[in-house]
Amino acid sequence: MTRRASTVEAEREIVRQCHSGLDVGPFQRQVLRSLRRLMPVDAAFFATADPETLLFTGAYVEEPLDVATPLFLVNEFGDDDVNKFTSLAASAQHVATLDGASRGDRPSSLRSRDIMQPLGLGDELRAALMVGQDCWGYLCLHRDDHPLGFTSSEAATIARLGPHIAHGLRQATLLHISTVSGDTASPGVVLLANDLSLVAITAEAEHLISLVEEGGSTSLPLPLAVYTVAVVLQDVRGGTSASHELPSTRVPTRDGRWISVHASHLRAAHGDDRIAVVLEPVQARATAPLILSAYGLSAREVEVATMVLRGESTHAIVNTLHISQHTVQDHLKAVFDKTGVHSRRDLVGMLLGQPTLRVP
Repeated sequence: MTRRASTVEAEREIVRQCHSGLDVGPFQRQVLRSLRRLMPVDAAFFATADPETLLFTGAYVEEPLDVATPLFLVNEFGDDDVNKFTSLAASAQHVATLDGASRGDRPSSLRSRDIMQPLGLGDELRAALMVGQDCWGYLCLHRDDHPLGFTSSEAATIARLGPHIAHGLRQATLLHISTVSGDTASPGVVLLANDLSLVAITAEAEHLISLVEEGGSTSLPLPLAVYTVAVVLQDVRGGTSASHELPSTRVPTRDGRWISVHASHLRAAHGDDRIAVVLEPVQARATAPLILSAYGLSAREVEVATMVLRGESTHAIVNTLHISQHTVQDHLKAVFDKTGVHSRRDLVGMLLGQPTLRVP
């Protein structure tokens, strides 16, 4: 087999994996294994993200990156640096290399100078994994410290495969989602010091954390999402973030439910202030837009379907969205066709009443 034929087959293998219905952990590992057939990769970070907040929900992290995860979080959400994941998600170009962004001056990047170089790493290739306008995760490939980094051809390969990988990640995230509402689990609280060390944790938080599938991919004692919202909160408090909203993200659990993770500042009467991270079950109704996006609905179709789930009449949808009744019916037909139901009642039952949902 020629090198060209081998490359084409490796890319086809990745595309097949993206439509194979694998769970998140196996999907991440298989994709990285196949990517290494296309290009040398010495270390990788492969994260899932909440498409609404763009914050991490979990990650597969290889050595030596895993030991520096807290430093990478601080850089990602606190430092002024090149190729931030959220910037790539908002950019027309979702893939970029460190060498390209720094014009070959790697030490000009704080991430490279303070974290990567001490780990013996050189260039990195980053990608925001997008399905349409929604970001479902991030990929960062690293090379050992060497003058030659990732080529433009390799970056183009990741850009070409990116939408397929994003589709696979979305499918893996939503494949076993539960739509049963009324979870009786109580909210829990994790108390962190400003250096992110654990101060205290409630039994309810321990229970919810036990439901999160981390896959042993990081060396952190708590799920990555907990540290992510805490670091972003410090960024907001420090005034370097453009957002003043309290950070939050949603994390899928092993049993197909979702947990909301959000952080707030806890002022201590005496001594150091603390960071309170609250974990609580998400009701099925709140995750409905997320599920609908997995069926390839347009933004307007999601709006119409969401209003149907709220019990809105066609007349109310017409008045709220300022579209004709005929257009509403067209959107509803498209929603029914894409989700495989035949009526509003079926749609509500599928999203809010059945124990599980299978994503095509």
